[in-house]
Amino acid sequence: MRLAPPALIALTLTATPPAIGQTVELAAPQAAAAALPGATAAAVPATTAPPRPRTKGDPWEKFNRGMFRLFQSFDRAVFRPVALAVGKIIPKPIRSGIRNFLRNLSEPVVFLNDVLQLKPGRAVRTLARFTLNSAVGLGGLADVAKTAKLPHRDNGLGNTLAHYGVGPGPYIFLPIIGPTTLRDFSSAQADRLVLPLAVGKPFNRFDWQLATGALAGLDQRIESDEDLRTLLSGAADPYATLRSVYLQSRIAEIAEIKGKTATPTTFEDPLEDPASADTAAPTGADAPVADPSPAPTEEAPAPPPAANEVQIEPASPAGT
Repeated sequence: MRLAPPALIALTLTATPPAIGQTVELAAPQAAAAALPGATAAAVPATTAPPRPRTKGDPWEKFNRGMFRLFQSFDRAVFRPVALAVGKIIPKPIRSGIRNFLRNLSEPVVFLNDVLQLKPGRAVRTLARFTLNSAVGLGGLADVAKTAKLPHRDNGLGNTLAHYGVGPGPYIFLPIIGPTTLRDFSSAQADRLVLPLAVGKPFNRFDWQLATGALAGLDQRIESDEDLRTLLSGAADPYATLRSVYLQSRIAEIAEIKGKTATPTTFEDPLEDPASADTAAPTGADAPVADPSPAPTEEAPAPPPAANEVQIEPASPAGT
């Protein structure tokens, strides 16, 4: 379980929204028409961008892109500046301690899903990690279990459902929640109910949930800032890039739980920008079949002699 929305990691979102480029493209022909004497904007037809191909696995793409642009604006204006300011005010060792503490609280959910996935070895290691950090690591403030070769592993109901063959469902992007799928979004809500229902206070209090969620979300935003700027700043389509990286990451996590090698099966190519699909050269079965018979060739006629050139005919055989 992630106590904070998992997508708060994934939101630098500093690139220019695609709509700006489309506005410039539409305005250019009209400006050219206005420059001609006696011409009107209607004389030159406006060009429109070709429709974006529908991406498999993202049937709500229009809605998702709108939410993505909305959060881009919020992230640039509010979320990122606040997160970076918090990072300067609170020293990194203190933020690391808070991160370890909140991560330790997620270990019971990881343990529960290890058991549901019938992985006793992993469940024992998760329990040992939780016990060691709670007892020796000051309630989890210090991650002493990591030095004992017991690293933290994310696990939740979404992984358990995927382990038993439940598909991801449609891709979703929501402000604050970020990139997810229908299966993972629904499962995350169930994961967050484990401690409030099993333990009660303080985990069932709204102020606790709000405070811990905000702290974890701000810390994730701080730690991921440089990587996300590198990932998205040069992307032709930041939305498609973020979606593809998220889905590729989930494929790898689920394949690891199943003990298999990760293969991109959710999309035909999860790391491919769908906007470039129609410009790629056809390959495989889609490539045109070449005609096996060679094309007929014709001899080129000899050039005529030059005006000052004497043409010498070959000598005829004797007796003719």
